[in-house]
Amino acid sequence: MSSTLDAGVLTLAVATARAAGDLLMEGWGKRPSTKTKTAATDLVTEYDGRAEALVLARLQKDFPDHAVVGEEGSRCGPADSRCVWYVDPLDGTMNFSHGVPMFAVSLGLVVDGEPLVGVVHAPALNWTFAGMVGGAATRNETPLQVSRTAALPEGLFATGFPYVEGQPNANLPEFTTFLHNTHGVRRLGSAALDLAFVAAGWFDGYWERHIQAWDLAGGAALVRAAGGQVSDIDGGTFDARTGRILATNGLIHEQSLNLLRTVAAAQHAI
Repeated sequence: MSSTLDAGVLTLAVATARAAGDLLMEGWGKRPSTKTKTAATDLVTEYDGRAEALVLARLQKDFPDHAVVGEEGSRCGPADSRCVWYVDPLDGTMNFSHGVPMFAVSLGLVVDGEPLVGVVHAPALNWTFAGMVGGAATRNETPLQVSRTAALPEGLFATGFPYVEGQPNANLPEFTTFLHNTHGVRRLGSAALDLAFVAAGWFDGYWERHIQAWDLAGGAALVRAAGGQVSDIDGGTFDARTGRILATNGLIHEQSLNLLRTVAAAQHAI
């Protein structure tokens, strides 16, 4: 299906993400007021909504036959479209609200359930990650490729701790296990950047569950475009709508799955 998409799609998506990033920079470092959503640590600012409105308006104009789904509740376009854009206008709102530069605009185009185009733009870092499956992945137009790490103990991983009501320790068993069996685990506070860093070869893998399609679609396409592998955390086919992902350089994918299975088996035995 990727052959039906031309490079112009990615060019337009990059321009849209950068425009949204410019808007976000108007509020970065100013400690904007926040509201909570599903949990006390799940924040939203006025910039989330403003950036989403900008992105949706541009995507509607450029791709009128595509559906668009935004984090802040915006939906537009044909409901039965095979092409769906998942938009996170500000991934890493907690970082943004505290003035930490690790936040991004994330756009992902999914066609027939398959993530094919991804843009993750980190405006405070001046980094734009962009990629198309069947094409290439870049950071600021410099080609990207996943790492060549072939042994799990030599890998550096990333993960996050999702906002799950009543489960403050969600993902802690996996985190501890990976921490003890790899070079380490990082938490950036932005799933989109975690995945972009896997695509860049800086991280060797990333896993998470209980998050949303707009957190994952763009970054998943980037990892695939950079030569990596993406699946469900149980090894099945990746579907961004499940909020479950394992993304690696491919060489350590099965090793990573086996470690996740070991943790799951131990949890079920308790």
